[in-house]
Amino acid sequence: MTVDPANALRLARETLEIEAAALSGLIARLDDGFARAVRMMLAVRGRVVVMGMGKSGHIGRKIAATLASTGTPAMFVHPAEASHGDLGMIKSVDLVLAISNSGESEELTAILPVLKRQGVPLIAITGGATSTLARHADVTIDSSVDREACPLNLAPTASTTAQLALGDALAVVLLDARGFKAEDFARSHPGGALGRRLLTHVSDVMRRGEHLPSVGPSTPFTGLMREMSAKGLGASAVVDDHGQVLGIFTDGDLRRLVEKGADLRTTTAGEVMHPRPLTIREDALAAEAASLMEQHRITSVLVIDANGRLCGAVNSNDLMRAKVI
Repeated sequence: MTVDPANALRLARETLEIEAAALSGLIARLDDGFARAVRMMLAVRGRVVVMGMGKSGHIGRKIAATLASTGTPAMFVHPAEASHGDLGMIKSVDLVLAISNSGESEELTAILPVLKRQGVPLIAITGGATSTLARHADVTIDSSVDREACPLNLAPTASTTAQLALGDALAVVLLDARGFKAEDFARSHPGGALGRRLLTHVSDVMRRGEHLPSVGPSTPFTGLMREMSAKGLGASAVVDDHGQVLGIFTDGDLRRLVEKGADLRTTTAGEVMHPRPLTIREDALAAEAASLMEQHRITSVLVIDANGRLCGAVNSNDLMRAKVI
């Protein structure tokens, strides 16, 4: 079996062109039915139950997942399983979003009369404007395409792309209507990178208590070195008697003083510190600390509380362990 590179590229480009044309066709046909579907989904007191068979079912699972993660409670119910007991999962307070290119999938059409008797609102995404599914639906969203990208015009390709795009369009309009924010998205994705960036605060990762290096301004240089060595941050805060930050001294500062040949034996922390250092509030996002370090090319930052007192410190290693960066 051999592949002709030129023919492969031709078919690939043709596929993308067909599917792009299918999406362009959807744009031209969007009407008030789409807006009514959005209003119904916003008003539902229960969940949006997505249903579909075969490839439409695979698309339906993705749409349900997208809705659920963007503020619209949703789940997928397989039409065939619904006929054998899972229909009990659907309540009158729910709404069904049924997906079928032909609108005649037997497993789906078989349960439509039952859904109507239960008073469950029904939205159809279908390419069959006069199909059984369309006739039973309260609102129909037209997903028809001129042709499939499959050379045989058989395998669902352009039609499933159209279904998926319409599902995404519904999800985007709904999240906008709900005022859904990035923080809301993070709460439903706590294990992902976005969740960590938007849910992890500086107070969650900072060093505190006995692990926090700090000295007074009159501390001898040798005492400053012992504090830095013991705490392993690569820096130490210099604070006054009230815990207010006066300065910071880092490994980098030490290296620069040594390079200058400075006599450090009789100096104090207050004499060698870098005054008015950058600080960050403990209730700030850890991602903000990462941005601050990157912007100013530093590896650690002191953390202050609402009263401006030192309460912690965080460095790039702490942020990497927390997978914030």
